[in-house]
Amino acid sequence: MASSRAVPFTFRGRRGSVEPGETLLEHLASRGLPTLQRSIRYHRPRAPFCGIGHCTNCLVRVNGEPNVRACRYLPQAGDSVTTTNAWPSPEHDLMGLLDVVFLRGLDTLHGFRRPAWATPVFQRIVRRLAGYGPIAAASAAAPPTATAPIDLDVLVIGAGPAGRQAGHRLADAGRSVGLLDRGVIAAPPDRVALFPRTTAVFLPPPHSGGDRPFEAVAFEEPDRGRLFRVRTVVLASGAYDASLLFTGNDRPGVMTADGALSMAPGERAPPFHRALIVGGGARAAEMLDRFGAHTEALVAPGPISPEVTRRASGLSVALYPRTLLLSASGRGRVRHVRLLSRGGGPEFSVAVDAIVLAHRRLPHAQLLFQAGAQMEWRGTAGSYFPVLGPGSQTTVPGLYAVGEVAGFSDGVAAEASALAAADAILGRNVPSPGVRAPDAPNELVGYYRDLLRFPAGLGKQVACACEDVLLEELREATARGYRGLEVVKRYTGLGTGLCQGRYCLPEALLILSILEARSPPEVGYIRQRPPVIPTPLSALAELPEPAPEST
Repeated sequence: MASSRAVPFTFRGRRGSVEPGETLLEHLASRGLPTLQRSIRYHRPRAPFCGIGHCTNCLVRVNGEPNVRACRYLPQAGDSVTTTNAWPSPEHDLMGLLDVVFLRGLDTLHGFRRPAWATPVFQRIVRRLAGYGPIAAASAAAPPTATAPIDLDVLVIGAGPAGRQAGHRLADAGRSVGLLDRGVIAAPPDRVALFPRTTAVFLPPPHSGGDRPFEAVAFEEPDRGRLFRVRTVVLASGAYDASLLFTGNDRPGVMTADGALSMAPGERAPPFHRALIVGGGARAAEMLDRFGAHTEALVAPGPISPEVTRRASGLSVALYPRTLLLSASGRGRVRHVRLLSRGGGPEFSVAVDAIVLAHRRLPHAQLLFQAGAQMEWRGTAGSYFPVLGPGSQTTVPGLYAVGEVAGFSDGVAAEASALAAADAILGRNVPSPGVRAPDAPNELVGYYRDLLRFPAGLGKQVACACEDVLLEELREATARGYRGLEVVKRYTGLGTGLCQGRYCLPEALLILSILEARSPPEVGYIRQRPPVIPTPLSALAELPEPAPEST
């Protein structure tokens, strides 16, 4: 029963209400796993995946405004919410026939060159598949007013434990500190200016001259622009749960650990009953602690830690270490998974209704690339991390990286890196920030090498969910002589969707290293361009115009 403070709105013509502070996704997931979207090329059904505002699986239309993320959207009284990119509904979309007709993929670059008369018809179909719905109608709203720049000594990006530690110590020392985070900032440190629900989208290299060389661009949801002019930046943007390649990896019910937690905050029941958890380390143990009663089995690409084994045994959860996740089946949502031990033996099936990916964490490092920080490949995590000097300083003067984004996954080491950065900024003796996890070959390279030996069967292995790029297209690009992640991205469209490559590029990098017989650093990475996430133009329009250069 809704409380007296409930906020009324309509979803697809039906009346509903949310509690203050409750997102649309939390509301919908409390009633079961929602299907909100269809993919861009094959109109495959999609349900929420990441839950943190990066993927395209929970886009809705609010009061005519397209591409609003349900996981970030707080309904307001009287809002009208609908779904798009599907007819008549996301659950039953007639365009979904494309997924059946084009079992081996739809070649939008070269298809239907013969006969010639078919080319314009085909191109019209391709253009029809090139978006997530019509743009919003023109409104009579007043033009945005430029906001004043915010001048600070230090801007801390990320309000997790590491960012808060750094901000607290710097504020205690009398520095003017701003703490910025995409979420709500609870129990703020004293004397720190707070910017909750604000996303940093552009951090260019520092300019020469002036006492505040950094100018960071951000927007406060839904569309208020922010410009920070600061002396020093502490990046504590954290990490996120990675995707995984297998047949049917975009099926409704496949989600990251971030996504599972976002749909079941606190003690709320998750939108699944028999989940398969993927992972064998600390993150998988966390998922067992939270969703153990709703877990059927746990599978890991490599070994399973003793701690995870102990917890799973206490919950009577079946364990499958060093096992391939070959496929997931089920159209409305995941119903079964097909598994195979990497040590040999027959394939077998497990009945589940969700797959929770908790096998590795990747750093939110996009701002580091933008700022020009030197990055290094660390095979253990299968990602690029900043090269750090004393006090957690990057190769960009005045830019510090702390916590998970810098490779300090252990909580104690993460907070030590934050305190070391604060001491370095204050000119104190800088202790060692702690030890990052030792570098070693990534277990997923061997895992994917084994997986590539098996055909996809009748399903699709989706390498890029935003743009519906298939794993087979990466194979084809390599066979045609395209080498390197940047080149393959331009040829296939991989990584050009709304998530901007967060979930597809790390996996594609490992796949290409196998197909090209080169190490991941040799395969390279893409050029990071602003903004780090799609940003409303109205927010950018609020930024103050730069002062004219003196002649």
